[in-house]
Amino acid sequence: MKMFINGLSQASVSDAVFAVLDPSTSSTIETVPDGNAEDADIAVKAAAEAFANWRYVPMDERASILKNCVHAMRDKASTLAQLLHRELGRSVDGCLAEIESSAKLFDIYIEEGLRLKATMPLATPAGEKTIVTREPVGVTIAITPFNFPITLLIFKVGAALVAGCSVVAKPSEDTPLSTLLLAEIFHKAGLPAGLFNVVTGTGIEIGQALVTHPIPRKVAFTGGTAAGKAIAVSAIGTVKRLTLELGGHCPALVCSDADIEKATAAITRHGFANAGQFCYRVNRVYVESAIYDTFLKVLSDKVGSLTLAPAGGHGDLGPLVNEKIFLNSQRQVDDARTKGARVLVGGERKAGPGFDKGFYFKPTIIADASSDMLIMQEETFGPVLGISQVETAAEGLHLANDSPYGLASFVFTENLAKGLHLCERMEAGQVWLNNIQRSSHYVPFGGMKQSGLGREKGHYGVESYLEYKTLYLSYEVPA
Repeated sequence: MKMFINGLSQASVSDAVFAVLDPSTSSTIETVPDGNAEDADIAVKAAAEAFANWRYVPMDERASILKNCVHAMRDKASTLAQLLHRELGRSVDGCLAEIESSAKLFDIYIEEGLRLKATMPLATPAGEKTIVTREPVGVTIAITPFNFPITLLIFKVGAALVAGCSVVAKPSEDTPLSTLLLAEIFHKAGLPAGLFNVVTGTGIEIGQALVTHPIPRKVAFTGGTAAGKAIAVSAIGTVKRLTLELGGHCPALVCSDADIEKATAAITRHGFANAGQFCYRVNRVYVESAIYDTFLKVLSDKVGSLTLAPAGGHGDLGPLVNEKIFLNSQRQVDDARTKGARVLVGGERKAGPGFDKGFYFKPTIIADASSDMLIMQEETFGPVLGISQVETAAEGLHLANDSPYGLASFVFTENLAKGLHLCERMEAGQVWLNNIQRSSHYVPFGGMKQSGLGREKGHYGVESYLEYKTLYLSYEVPA
Protein backbone atom coordinates (compact mmCIF):
# COMPACT_ATOMS: atom_id res chain seq x y z
CA MET A 1 0.00 0.00 0.00
CA LYS A 2 1.04 3.61 -0.55
CA MET A 3 0.52 6.84 1.34
CA PHE A 4 -2.78 8.62 0.73
CA ILE A 5 -2.32 12.31 -0.10
CA ASN A 6 -4.76 14.68 -1.77
CA GLY A 7 -7.07 11.83 -2.76
CA LEU A 8 -4.34 9.74 -4.38
CA SER A 9 -2.17 6.78 -3.39
CA GLN A 10 1.44 7.94 -3.51
CA ALA A 11 4.88 6.44 -2.94
CA SER A 12 7.35 8.28 -0.74
CA VAL A 13 9.61 10.80 -2.42
CA SER A 14 12.58 8.53 -1.70
CA ASP A 15 10.73 5.35 -2.76
CA ALA A 16 11.84 3.80 0.57
CA VAL A 17 9.48 1.28 2.16
CA PHE A 18 9.19 -0.76 5.33
CA ALA A 19 7.42 -4.02 6.15
CA VAL A 20 4.25 -4.38 8.22
CA LEU A 21 4.34 -7.66 10.16
CA ASP A 22 1.70 -10.11 11.32
CA PRO A 23 2.32 -10.29 15.10
CA SER A 24 1.09 -13.89 15.28
CA THR A 25 3.70 -15.17 12.82
CA SER A 26 6.25 -12.34 12.38
CA SER A 27 5.70 -12.67 8.61
CA THR A 28 5.35 -9.68 6.28
CA ILE A 29 1.79 -8.68 5.40
CA GLU A 30 2.53 -5.67 3.21
CA THR A 31 5.05 -2.89 2.65
CA VAL A 32 4.27 0.82 2.98
CA PRO A 33 6.28 3.97 2.22
CA ASP A 34 8.94 5.06 4.70
CA GLY A 35 8.24 8.76 4.43
CA ASN A 36 10.39 11.76 5.31
CA ALA A 37 10.08 15.51 5.85
CA GLU A 38 9.46 16.15 2.15
CA ASP A 39 6.48 13.78 2.16
CA ALA A 40 5.16 15.52 5.28
CA ASP A 41 5.39 18.90 3.54
CA ILE A 42 3.48 17.64 0.48
CA ALA A 43 0.68 16.26 2.67
CA VAL A 44 0.43 19.39 4.83
CA LYS A 45 0.17 21.66 1.78
CA ALA A 46 -2.55 19.45 0.31
CA ALA A 47 -4.44 19.66 3.60
CA ALA A 48 -4.06 23.45 3.69
CA GLU A 49 -5.50 23.81 0.20
CA ALA A 50 -8.47 21.59 1.09
CA PHE A 51 -9.05 23.43 4.36
CA ALA A 52 -9.42 26.75 2.54
CA ASN A 53 -12.68 25.45 1.01
CA TRP A 54 -13.93 23.01 3.65
CA ARG A 55 -13.96 25.58 6.46
CA TYR A 56 -16.73 27.51 4.63
CA VAL A 57 -18.90 24.54 3.70
CA PRO A 58 -22.22 24.93 5.60
CA MET A 59 -22.55 22.53 8.52
CA ASP A 60 -25.59 20.71 7.11
CA GLU A 61 -23.76 20.05 3.84
CA ARG A 62 -20.63 19.04 5.72
CA ALA A 63 -22.68 16.66 7.88
CA SER A 64 -24.28 15.07 4.81
CA ILE A 65 -20.87 14.31 3.28
CA LEU A 66 -19.54 12.89 6.54
CA LYS A 67 -22.62 10.71 7.04
CA ASN A 68 -21.83 9.12 3.68
CA CYS A 69 -18.32 8.40 4.98
CA VAL A 70 -19.74 6.67 8.06
CA HIS A 71 -22.10 4.60 5.90
CA ALA A 72 -19.17 3.53 3.72
CA MET A 73 -17.14 2.68 6.80
CA ARG A 74 -19.90 0.34 7.96
CA ASP A 75 -20.33 -1.14 4.48
CA LYS A 76 -16.61 -1.97 4.33
CA ALA A 77 -16.39 -3.07 7.97
CA SER A 78 -15.60 -6.71 7.15
CA THR A 79 -12.74 -5.83 4.78
CA LEU A 80 -11.39 -3.27 7.23
CA ALA A 81 -11.65 -5.70 10.16
CA GLN A 82 -9.78 -8.45 8.32
CA LEU A 83 -6.92 -6.09 7.57
CA LEU A 84 -6.88 -4.79 11.14
CA HIS A 85 -6.87 -8.35 12.45
CA ARG A 86 -3.80 -9.19 10.39
CA GLU A 87 -1.72 -6.16 11.42
CA LEU A 88 -2.77 -6.05 15.09
CA GLY A 89 -3.45 -9.69 15.97
CA ARG A 90 -6.77 -9.08 17.73
CA SER A 91 -9.67 -11.35 16.81
CA VAL A 92 -11.78 -10.42 13.80
CA ASP A 93 -14.84 -10.06 16.06
CA GLY A 94 -12.90 -7.65 18.24
CA CYS A 95 -11.83 -5.67 15.18
CA LEU A 96 -15.41 -5.52 13.91
CA ALA A 97 -16.50 -4.22 17.32
CA GLU A 98 -13.87 -1.49 17.14
CA ILE A 99 -15.05 -0.37 13.72
CA GLU A 100 -18.70 -0.22 14.78
CA SER A 101 -17.81 1.66 17.96
CA SER A 102 -15.78 4.12 15.89
CA ALA A 103 -18.66 4.61 13.47
CA LYS A 104 -20.99 5.37 16.41
CA LEU A 105 -18.54 7.97 17.70
CA PHE A 106 -18.42 9.59 14.27
CA ASP A 107 -22.24 9.68 14.25
CA ILE A 108 -22.16 11.51 17.59
CA TYR A 109 -19.57 14.00 16.37
CA ILE A 110 -21.79 14.80 13.38
CA GLU A 111 -24.78 15.31 15.69
CA GLU A 112 -22.74 17.62 17.89
CA GLY A 113 -21.58 19.58 14.87
CA LEU A 114 -25.19 20.28 13.91
CA ARG A 115 -25.79 21.64 17.43
CA LEU A 116 -22.99 24.22 17.27
CA LYS A 117 -24.16 27.81 17.41
CA ALA A 118 -22.95 31.36 17.78
CA THR A 119 -24.18 33.55 20.64
CA MET A 120 -25.12 37.23 20.91
CA PRO A 121 -24.90 38.63 24.45
CA LEU A 122 -27.67 41.10 25.25
CA ALA A 123 -25.58 43.40 27.46
CA THR A 124 -24.62 45.83 24.70
CA PRO A 125 -25.51 49.51 24.17
CA ALA A 126 -27.88 50.69 21.46
CA GLY A 127 -26.19 50.66 18.08
CA GLU A 128 -23.85 47.85 19.01
CA LYS A 129 -24.02 44.06 18.81
CA THR A 130 -21.46 41.51 19.86
CA ILE A 131 -21.41 38.03 18.30
CA VAL A 132 -19.32 35.19 19.69
CA THR A 133 -18.81 32.58 17.01
CA ARG A 134 -16.58 29.55 16.42
CA GLU A 135 -14.14 28.84 13.61
CA PRO A 136 -12.14 25.71 12.76
CA VAL A 137 -8.62 25.83 14.15
CA GLY A 138 -7.05 24.79 10.83
CA VAL A 139 -4.89 21.98 9.48
CA THR A 140 -4.52 19.29 12.14
CA ILE A 141 -1.85 16.64 12.64
CA ALA A 142 -3.23 13.36 14.05
CA ILE A 143 -0.63 10.94 15.40
CA THR A 144 -2.06 7.63 16.56
CA PRO A 145 -0.80 4.41 18.21
CA PHE A 146 -1.19 0.78 17.24
CA ASN A 147 -3.57 -0.56 19.87
CA PHE A 148 -6.92 0.80 18.61
CA PRO A 149 -5.91 2.23 15.23
CA ILE A 150 -9.41 3.06 13.99
CA THR A 151 -11.00 4.24 17.22
CA LEU A 152 -8.15 6.54 18.23
CA LEU A 153 -8.01 7.86 14.67
CA ILE A 154 -11.73 8.70 14.65
CA PHE A 155 -11.31 10.40 18.06
CA LYS A 156 -9.32 12.97 16.08
CA VAL A 157 -10.24 12.82 12.41
CA GLY A 158 -13.98 12.64 13.05
CA ALA A 159 -14.01 15.67 15.34
CA ALA A 160 -11.66 17.66 13.13
CA LEU A 161 -13.64 17.11 9.93
CA VAL A 162 -16.92 18.00 11.64
CA ALA A 163 -15.37 21.19 12.99
CA GLY A 164 -14.22 22.18 9.49
CA CYS A 165 -10.55 21.23 9.75
CA SER A 166 -8.42 19.11 7.43
CA VAL A 167 -6.11 16.37 8.69
CA VAL A 168 -2.76 14.76 8.07
CA ALA A 169 -2.67 11.45 9.93
CA LYS A 170 0.50 9.59 10.91
CA PRO A 171 -0.43 6.06 12.09
CA SER A 172 1.80 3.71 14.04
CA GLU A 173 4.34 1.85 11.92
CA ASP A 174 2.88 -1.39 13.36
CA THR A 175 -0.67 -0.77 12.13
CA PRO A 176 -0.74 1.68 9.20
CA LEU A 177 -2.78 -0.46 6.80
CA SER A 178 -6.22 0.04 8.33
CA THR A 179 -5.71 3.82 8.43
CA LEU A 180 -4.66 3.91 4.78
CA LEU A 181 -7.67 1.85 3.77
CA LEU A 182 -10.06 4.04 5.77
CA ALA A 183 -8.78 7.19 4.04
CA GLU A 184 -9.45 5.56 0.67
CA ILE A 185 -12.95 4.48 1.80
CA PHE A 186 -13.81 8.03 2.88
CA HIS A 187 -12.52 9.53 -0.35
CA LYS A 188 -14.59 7.12 -2.46
CA ALA A 189 -17.62 8.00 -0.33
CA GLY A 190 -17.32 11.64 -1.36
CA LEU A 191 -14.93 13.28 1.10
CA PRO A 192 -13.12 15.99 -0.89
CA ALA A 193 -9.48 15.36 -1.72
CA GLY A 194 -6.92 16.68 0.73
CA LEU A 195 -9.14 16.67 3.80
CA PHE A 196 -7.88 13.32 5.11
CA ASN A 197 -4.28 12.54 4.23
CA VAL A 198 -2.18 9.66 5.58
CA VAL A 199 1.61 9.58 5.68
CA THR A 200 3.65 6.64 6.93
CA GLY A 201 7.17 6.30 8.27
CA THR A 202 9.40 4.56 10.78
CA GLY A 203 11.74 7.29 12.01
CA ILE A 204 11.24 10.47 14.01
CA GLU A 205 11.95 12.65 10.96
CA ILE A 206 8.46 12.57 9.48
CA GLY A 207 6.72 13.05 12.83
CA GLN A 208 9.01 15.92 13.76
CA ALA A 209 8.45 17.51 10.36
CA LEU A 210 4.68 17.39 10.85
CA VAL A 211 4.74 18.80 14.37
CA THR A 212 7.14 21.65 13.57
CA HIS A 213 5.68 22.55 10.17
CA PRO A 214 4.47 26.17 10.20
CA ILE A 215 1.12 25.51 8.49
CA PRO A 216 -0.71 23.12 10.90
CA ARG A 217 -2.32 24.78 13.90
CA LYS A 218 -3.08 21.74 16.04
CA VAL A 219 -1.53 18.42 16.97
CA ALA A 220 -3.68 15.61 18.38
CA PHE A 221 -1.63 12.71 19.74
CA THR A 222 -2.33 9.47 21.57
CA GLY A 223 0.69 7.60 22.84
CA GLY A 224 3.35 7.45 25.53
CA THR A 225 4.04 10.28 27.95
CA ALA A 226 7.68 10.72 26.88
CA ALA A 227 6.67 11.09 23.23
CA GLY A 228 3.86 13.45 24.21
CA LYS A 229 6.26 15.71 26.09
CA ALA A 230 8.59 15.80 23.09
CA ILE A 231 5.67 16.76 20.83
CA ALA A 232 4.62 19.52 23.22
CA VAL A 233 8.14 20.95 23.23
CA SER A 234 8.34 20.86 19.43
CA ALA A 235 4.84 22.34 18.96
CA ILE A 236 5.52 25.34 21.18
CA GLY A 237 7.75 26.86 18.48
CA THR A 238 4.66 27.62 16.39
CA VAL A 239 2.22 27.77 19.34
CA LYS A 240 0.14 24.90 18.06
CA ARG A 241 -2.96 23.82 19.95
CA LEU A 242 -2.54 20.41 21.58
CA THR A 243 -4.68 17.45 22.52
CA LEU A 244 -2.48 14.84 24.20
CA GLU A 245 -3.86 11.54 25.48
CA LEU A 246 -0.80 10.01 27.09
CA GLY A 247 0.21 7.12 29.29
CA GLY A 248 -1.93 5.56 31.95
CA HIS A 249 -0.96 3.37 34.89
CA CYS A 250 -4.47 2.90 36.14
CA PRO A 251 -5.19 1.70 39.69
CA ALA A 252 -8.12 -0.29 41.05
CA LEU A 253 -8.99 -0.11 44.75
CA VAL A 254 -10.90 -3.12 46.12
CA CYS A 255 -12.36 -2.48 49.58
CA SER A 256 -13.07 -5.18 52.14
CA ASP A 257 -16.83 -4.85 51.60
CA ALA A 258 -16.62 -5.22 47.81
CA ASP A 259 -18.49 -7.91 45.90
CA ILE A 260 -15.46 -10.07 45.09
CA GLU A 261 -17.15 -11.93 42.26
CA LYS A 262 -18.13 -8.73 40.47
CA ALA A 263 -14.80 -7.04 41.14
CA THR A 264 -12.70 -9.93 39.84
CA ALA A 265 -14.91 -10.34 36.78
CA ALA A 266 -14.60 -6.66 35.90
CA ILE A 267 -10.85 -6.53 36.53
CA THR A 268 -10.25 -9.69 34.49
CA ARG A 269 -12.33 -8.40 31.60
CA HIS A 270 -10.82 -4.94 31.60
CA GLY A 271 -7.26 -5.80 32.56
CA PHE A 272 -6.77 -8.33 29.78
CA ALA A 273 -8.87 -7.02 26.89
CA ASN A 274 -6.79 -6.53 23.75
CA ALA A 275 -4.01 -8.46 25.57
CA GLY A 276 -3.69 -5.50 27.94
CA GLN A 277 -2.73 -3.15 25.12
CA PHE A 278 -4.70 -0.03 25.90
CA CYS A 279 -4.16 3.04 28.00
CA TYR A 280 -6.99 2.99 30.55
CA ARG A 281 -6.86 -0.71 31.46
CA VAL A 282 -6.47 -1.83 35.07
CA ASN A 283 -2.70 -2.13 35.57
CA ARG A 284 -2.29 -2.27 39.37
CA VAL A 285 -4.71 -3.34 42.09
CA TYR A 286 -4.80 -2.44 45.79
CA VAL A 287 -6.84 -4.85 47.94
CA GLU A 288 -7.72 -4.47 51.62
CA SER A 289 -6.08 -7.18 53.73
CA ALA A 290 -9.36 -8.64 55.06
CA ILE A 291 -10.20 -10.07 51.62
CA TYR A 292 -6.74 -10.22 50.05
CA ASP A 293 -6.26 -13.99 49.94
CA THR A 294 -9.81 -14.68 48.78
CA PHE A 295 -9.53 -12.02 46.10
CA LEU A 296 -6.29 -13.51 44.78
CA LYS A 297 -7.80 -17.00 44.58
CA VAL A 298 -10.92 -15.88 42.70
CA LEU A 299 -9.00 -13.57 40.38
CA SER A 300 -6.35 -16.20 39.63
CA ASP A 301 -9.04 -18.74 38.70
CA LYS A 302 -10.61 -16.29 36.24
CA VAL A 303 -7.34 -15.14 34.69
CA GLY A 304 -6.02 -18.70 34.52
CA SER A 305 -8.99 -19.71 32.40
CA LEU A 306 -8.20 -17.15 29.68
CA THR A 307 -6.88 -18.66 26.46
CA LEU A 308 -4.45 -17.41 23.84
CA ALA A 309 -5.42 -17.56 20.17
CA PRO A 310 -2.72 -19.24 18.05
CA ALA A 311 -1.98 -18.05 14.54
CA GLY A 312 -5.11 -18.75 12.52
CA GLY A 313 -7.01 -19.95 15.62
CA HIS A 314 -9.34 -18.65 18.28
CA GLY A 315 -8.92 -17.62 21.91
CA ASP A 316 -9.54 -14.84 24.43
CA LEU A 317 -6.25 -12.99 23.85
CA GLY A 318 -4.15 -12.45 20.76
CA PRO A 319 -0.42 -11.77 20.51
CA LEU A 320 1.29 -8.58 21.54
CA VAL A 321 1.93 -6.34 18.57
CA ASN A 322 5.74 -6.40 18.51
CA GLU A 323 8.84 -7.56 20.33
CA LYS A 324 9.32 -4.27 22.20
CA ILE A 325 5.87 -4.46 23.77
CA PHE A 326 6.38 -8.15 24.54
CA LEU A 327 9.72 -7.57 26.25
CA ASN A 328 8.23 -4.91 28.53
CA SER A 329 5.86 -7.49 30.04
CA GLN A 330 8.72 -9.92 30.54
CA ARG A 331 10.88 -7.20 32.08
CA GLN A 332 8.22 -6.25 34.62
CA VAL A 333 7.60 -9.87 35.61
CA ASP A 334 11.33 -10.56 36.03
CA ASP A 335 11.72 -7.40 38.12
CA ALA A 336 8.84 -8.41 40.41
CA ARG A 337 10.21 -11.92 40.88
CA THR A 338 13.64 -10.55 41.77
CA LYS A 339 12.10 -8.24 44.38
CA GLY A 340 10.09 -10.99 46.10
CA ALA A 341 6.67 -11.01 44.45
CA ARG A 342 4.74 -14.19 43.72
CA VAL A 343 3.70 -14.98 40.16
CA LEU A 344 0.39 -16.79 40.63
CA VAL A 345 -0.59 -17.16 36.98
CA GLY A 346 1.38 -16.93 33.73
CA GLY A 347 4.59 -14.96 33.81
CA GLU A 348 6.17 -16.36 30.66
CA ARG A 349 6.00 -16.63 26.91
CA LYS A 350 3.52 -19.03 25.36
CA ALA A 351 5.28 -21.65 23.24
CA GLY A 352 4.19 -24.47 20.95
CA PRO A 353 2.61 -24.89 17.51
CA GLY A 354 0.86 -21.69 16.44
CA PHE A 355 2.68 -19.62 19.06
CA ASP A 356 6.43 -19.95 18.50
CA LYS A 357 6.69 -17.30 15.79
CA GLY A 358 4.44 -14.74 17.48
CA PHE A 359 4.69 -12.39 20.45
CA TYR A 360 2.48 -14.33 22.87
CA PHE A 361 2.65 -13.64 26.62
CA LYS A 362 0.52 -15.61 29.06
CA PRO A 363 -2.06 -13.68 31.15
CA THR A 364 -0.20 -12.95 34.38
CA ILE A 365 -1.02 -12.19 38.01
CA ILE A 366 1.73 -10.80 40.27
CA ALA A 367 0.83 -11.01 43.98
CA ASP A 368 2.47 -9.19 46.89
CA ALA A 369 3.64 -6.42 44.58
CA SER A 370 5.34 -3.49 46.29
CA SER A 371 5.73 0.14 45.29
CA ASP A 372 9.37 -0.31 44.25
CA MET A 373 8.44 -2.81 41.53
CA LEU A 374 8.12 -1.72 37.90
CA ILE A 375 4.66 -3.26 37.62
CA MET A 376 3.43 -0.75 40.23
CA GLN A 377 5.31 2.21 38.70
CA GLU A 378 5.21 1.95 34.91
CA GLU A 379 2.58 1.31 32.28
CA THR A 380 2.81 -2.31 31.13
CA PHE A 381 0.78 -2.37 27.90
CA GLY A 382 0.59 -6.12 28.23
CA PRO A 383 -1.40 -8.89 29.97
CA VAL A 384 0.15 -8.43 33.44
CA LEU A 385 -1.54 -7.26 36.65
CA GLY A 386 0.22 -6.26 39.86
CA ILE A 387 -1.70 -6.86 43.12
CA SER A 388 -0.77 -5.19 46.40
CA GLN A 389 -2.21 -5.66 49.91
CA VAL A 390 -3.25 -2.57 51.91
CA GLU A 391 -4.61 -2.27 55.42
CA THR A 392 -7.19 0.43 54.73
CA ALA A 393 -8.97 2.07 51.83
CA ALA A 394 -7.22 5.32 52.76
CA GLU A 395 -3.85 3.66 52.28
CA GLY A 396 -5.00 2.27 48.93
CA LEU A 397 -6.22 5.71 47.84
CA HIS A 398 -2.87 7.25 48.74
CA LEU A 399 -0.95 4.63 46.74
CA ALA A 400 -3.35 4.90 43.81
CA ASN A 401 -2.75 8.65 43.59
CA ASP A 402 0.99 8.39 44.22
CA SER A 403 1.75 8.32 40.50
CA PRO A 404 2.58 10.84 37.78
CA TYR A 405 -0.33 9.39 35.80
CA GLY A 406 -4.02 10.18 36.11
CA LEU A 407 -5.95 8.70 33.21
CA ALA A 408 -8.44 6.34 34.88
CA SER A 409 -9.17 4.72 38.26
CA PHE A 410 -11.53 2.04 39.55
CA VAL A 411 -13.18 1.58 42.95
CA PHE A 412 -15.06 -1.45 44.32
CA THR A 413 -17.15 -1.21 47.50
CA GLU A 414 -20.76 -2.00 48.40
CA ASN A 415 -20.96 1.19 50.50
CA LEU A 416 -22.16 3.88 48.07
CA ALA A 417 -21.19 6.81 50.28
CA LYS A 418 -17.70 5.39 50.76
CA GLY A 419 -17.45 4.69 47.05
CA LEU A 420 -18.41 8.22 46.04
CA HIS A 421 -15.96 9.62 48.60
CA LEU A 422 -13.12 7.55 47.13
CA CYS A 423 -14.09 8.31 43.52
CA GLU A 424 -14.08 12.05 44.20
CA ARG A 425 -10.58 11.81 45.64
CA MET A 426 -9.09 9.70 42.85
CA GLU A 427 -6.79 11.89 40.75
CA ALA A 428 -7.93 10.69 37.34
CA GLY A 429 -9.86 11.93 34.35
CA GLN A 430 -12.47 9.17 34.71
CA VAL A 431 -13.34 6.86 37.59
CA TRP A 432 -15.52 3.73 37.58
CA LEU A 433 -17.39 2.49 40.66
CA ASN A 434 -18.26 -1.22 41.06
CA ASN A 435 -18.07 -2.10 37.37
CA ILE A 436 -15.99 -1.21 34.33
CA GLN A 437 -17.94 -0.34 31.21
CA ARG A 438 -16.41 0.97 28.00
CA SER A 439 -15.94 4.73 28.07
CA SER A 440 -19.01 6.55 26.78
CA HIS A 441 -18.82 8.42 23.47
CA TYR A 442 -20.94 11.27 24.89
CA VAL A 443 -18.66 12.34 27.75
CA PRO A 444 -15.10 13.71 27.86
CA PHE A 445 -12.18 11.29 27.74
CA GLY A 446 -8.69 12.31 28.81
CA GLY A 447 -6.25 12.39 31.68
CA MET A 448 -4.92 14.48 34.53
CA LYS A 449 -1.29 15.06 35.51
CA GLN A 450 1.13 13.51 33.01
CA SER A 451 -1.63 11.50 31.36
CA GLY A 452 -2.32 14.33 28.99
CA LEU A 453 -3.94 17.61 28.00
CA GLY A 454 -7.45 18.23 26.71
CA ARG A 455 -10.42 15.95 26.18
CA GLU A 456 -11.89 13.91 23.32
CA LYS A 457 -15.36 12.47 22.54
CA GLY A 458 -18.80 14.09 22.58
CA HIS A 459 -19.14 17.82 22.04
CA TYR A 460 -15.92 18.24 24.01
CA GLY A 461 -14.04 16.56 21.18
CA VAL A 462 -15.52 18.75 18.45
CA GLU A 463 -14.98 21.94 20.45
CA SER A 464 -11.28 21.19 20.82
CA TYR A 465 -10.92 21.81 17.05
CA LEU A 466 -12.63 25.20 17.19
CA GLU A 467 -11.47 28.70 18.07
CA TYR A 468 -13.66 31.37 19.65
CA LYS A 469 -13.99 34.54 17.59
CA THR A 470 -15.75 37.73 18.72
CA LEU A 471 -17.37 40.09 16.21
CA TYR A 472 -18.17 43.68 17.27
CA LEU A 473 -20.89 45.27 15.13
CA SER A 474 -21.90 48.94 15.11
CA TYR A 475 -24.86 50.52 13.34
CA GLU A 476 -26.91 53.71 13.34
CA VAL A 477 -30.02 53.52 15.49
CA PRO A 478 -33.03 54.88 13.58
CA ALA A 479 -34.45 58.09 15.05
